[in-house]
Amino acid sequence: MTAGEQLPPRQVSLLLCDHEGRRLGSLPPFEVEVPWWPEVEPVVAGARAQFGIEVTVLRLVTAPVAERAAGGPVTYLAEVAKPLPLPLAPWPADASDPLLDHPLRLPFARPGGPGRDLAWADLRLRAAGQDRAGPAVQVKTWNLSSVWRLPTAAGPAWLKVVPPFFGHEGAMLARLDPAVVPPLIAAEGPRVLLADVPGEDHWDGPLPVLLRVLGMLVGLQRDWVDRVHELAEVGAPDWRAGPFVPAVTDLVARTAGELDDDTVAALQALLAGLPDRFAAVASCGVPDTLVHGDFHPGNTRGSVEGRSVLLDWGDCGIGNPLLDQAAFLSSIGEAKREPVRAAWADLWRDAVPGSDPDRAAALLAPVGALRQALIYRVFLDGIEPAERVYHASDPGTWLRRAAQLS
Repeated sequence: MTAGEQLPPRQVSLLLCDHEGRRLGSLPPFEVEVPWWPEVEPVVAGARAQFGIEVTVLRLVTAPVAERAAGGPVTYLAEVAKPLPLPLAPWPADASDPLLDHPLRLPFARPGGPGRDLAWADLRLRAAGQDRAGPAVQVKTWNLSSVWRLPTAAGPAWLKVVPPFFGHEGAMLARLDPAVVPPLIAAEGPRVLLADVPGEDHWDGPLPVLLRVLGMLVGLQRDWVDRVHELAEVGAPDWRAGPFVPAVTDLVARTAGELDDDTVAALQALLAGLPDRFAAVASCGVPDTLVHGDFHPGNTRGSVEGRSVLLDWGDCGIGNPLLDQAAFLSSIGEAKREPVRAAWADLWRDAVPGSDPDRAAALLAPVGALRQALIYRVFLDGIEPAERVYHASDPGTWLRRAAQLS
């Protein structure tokens, strides 16, 4: 999204069911100013304000094909817990029934699923001496996460539930240095319960804050060089040469029909040279370790003068730590990029004297784009068809980028 760009609002339609999955009817469409499809807190608030009912959004049913998952007419399946005080229209006739189950449907996208997640969170809060002090607030739901804000006397707690391909996040949070991640109250399988982190996300953070969180990441990665086996044990993806080369070779073969001939030819040449490229990266001396996987300023949070933490570890894996550089640099203002890049290189030269992090980062540029394409393919393979609209074009987009960088 470019500066000053205005995205259209959402026109939301809700298909209602009860917690046992019985269809109830539909509400008239209403407008939500926040355009982003996964952000459902304003959808819940809109249903309350306009129709006097409480809903829990389960999942996206229909949405337009769009460059971004934002704006336009969208339909969600939503659950209600109490009898409704208003007449409902029947569900629109459609070839597909949103209540027909799918083997890839996530538990939190099924009727009754959010209630079970909240019951788990309440038990864990009680065990920690922090009973919930008010209604839970549904913040986000989509194929990558379900997020709830839970008020307590000590401040809000956050419930996050993820799909299986992010299922190692809770195990990782339990292993990472608590000084640099959100306070973990409890974790079990796909569920994590976190204490609040005061402050704000560092999207527009000043340079000293960006350098602070960079130092936190590199320090963490230095500490994990000898703990890579733990990443494998919790099921984190492996982006080292051995597993990576066959995985992206298969990906290019699967996606070739979406790409022009010149792009396919460039990718084939890139694939052929990957073993030598990985060997050249290794010769630069920066060791494989923990990769955050989605390191950008919006995944760091805190205050300018105080503490910051690193958020969202579901994307983490094993590989060269400089794979984290491209996403961060592309997310900050141009004037900050060179100081951050230079600091990044200095941190690794200090960690590994004689290493060449600048050359490693340059060699990894097309590898990073291939990794992004592979990640989005994993998403698409792990989510049901109705939700693939979020990511359908992303593998091809990142493969084109890899070809350009090769």
